[in-house]
Amino acid sequence: MPGLKGWQKWKWIIFFLAPSLIGLLVFIVYPIISSFWLAFQEWNLLTPPEFVGLANFQELLNDQDFWRALGYTLNFIVLYVPAVFILGLFLALFLNQKLRGMVAVRTATFLPVVASWVVVSLIWKWIFNPSYGLVNYGLEVIGIDGPAWLFEPQTAMIGMVITSIWKDVGYIALLYIGGLQSISETFYEAARIDGANRWRQLRHITLPLLTPTMFFVAITLLINYFQIFDQVWLMPMRDSAADRQLEVIVTEVVKNAFSYNRMGYASAMSWVLFVLIFIITFVQLRLQNRWVYYEVE
Repeated sequence: MPGLKGWQKWKWIIFFLAPSLIGLLVFIVYPIISSFWLAFQEWNLLTPPEFVGLANFQELLNDQDFWRALGYTLNFIVLYVPAVFILGLFLALFLNQKLRGMVAVRTATFLPVVASWVVVSLIWKWIFNPSYGLVNYGLEVIGIDGPAWLFEPQTAMIGMVITSIWKDVGYIALLYIGGLQSISETFYEAARIDGANRWRQLRHITLPLLTPTMFFVAITLLINYFQIFDQVWLMPMRDSAADRQLEVIVTEVVKNAFSYNRMGYASAMSWVLFVLIFIITFVQLRLQNRWVYYEVE
């Protein structure tokens, strides 16, 4: 009976897919739909939601806290993304060499990536401690008075950028290494026959053929760090100026949702963030043909 055999096959397919599909619906699809609905409501978790139309979005336009959080988010991205993008590339070029002990070096480089932000923040809060931290001790040795790194918004931003680079550069380098190892050796052999030195090979072979990986890295970094949260929540010293003033969009969403019980307003803020990320990603996709080289073309 062909029909019965077909049902038996689909029964097992549904059986194995059901847990993932249920999880997708419960933890992703339903929250997305609910947050969109809540963006047009006023709800404090205690009373029934009240439809307010576009009032939440209109309030956002005049919310100085939101614009300040957006400014800090953009500042962080401007400082962090180019630095980790370039440092990850240089680190990958070094780690991709066939040298003795390079496997151990790669492993050590990747260890910060798998560490939790709670652990990383504790380590770097000690390193940036103004009284006994390693950074200010090193500055004192060369005659410079170190700042109170994690107490003021400006210096706390720099400290969080440095910490984020230290944590993420191994992952970015790993992505680049994957791209480097996908480049055919025949290109380099032909270049060496033509007398090209290492610099010319890097400029005319490695970098052009690595642009798809660079494009992926750029999109990944921008999407992830428009949603920056952990380091901003964990690293500033409690009750300091940095702790009170240094907010990014996601911390504003969390505070409005769970400290001020403004679920509708927080949902509207999160959807504005989504639209912003979508626009930037769309622009990158549209512009990729200007600088991304795909070998198959």
